[in-house]
Amino acid sequence: MIKSIIIDDEMHCRKTLTMLLKEYCPDVQIMEQCSDAQAGLEAIEKFKPDLVFLDIEMPYMNGFEMLQQFSEIPFAVVFTTGYDQYAIKAFRFSALDYLLKPVEPKELIAAVHKVQTRKNLPANEQFQILLRKMNNKENIFPTIPVPTSDGYELIPVEQILFCEADDNYTYFHLKNKKKIVACRMLKEVEEQLIKSVIKIKMKYFFEYLT
Repeated sequence: MIKSIIIDDEMHCRKTLTMLLKEYCPDVQIMEQCSDAQAGLEAIEKFKPDLVFLDIEMPYMNGFEMLQQFSEIPFAVVFTTGYDQYAIKAFRFSALDYLLKPVEPKELIAAVHKVQTRKNLPANEQFQILLRKMNNKENIFPTIPVPTSDGYELIPVEQILFCEADDNYTYFHLKNKKKIVACRMLKEVEEQLIKSVIKIKMKYFFEYLT
């Protein structure tokens, strides 16, 4: 069984996700449902979950701010939100997955499957590196985190030759002839790459001015 906690300030969202998990993901045991980040922190301390379904936009403390309370993150994270503009930031936190409300059963099943097939459920070293970058307000990402079946992999932008779509997956073809399968659609990958390239260009522009 996968011990999980749901953190969402909207009651109907908590109930809907609970219903979907019981129907489509019977291996997920819901230990607690929390209506705010503070209650979520207390539940995480109490139940030591394997997986946290985390809403992003919440009063007083949002999902990202809640994660920043941890020096180490010993659980997998699936962000759930109704705000599409948060997708890129969720990538930077290297969430196990990102589910847009209303949550589709197929997407939820895929997210849980990735938790079950990961070699290590706790957030790995690369997750911590990205979190420290966010804490330090370091906004230039010369590498991008790419979700894979084993968690994710950091890929240097300059090593990417081209990307190839395959239904809900994207193949990254690299200069070293390596091919990486990302658990993301090509459209989402394109947005991620565009943001990264723009920030790198801005970095060099300001360095030139100084």
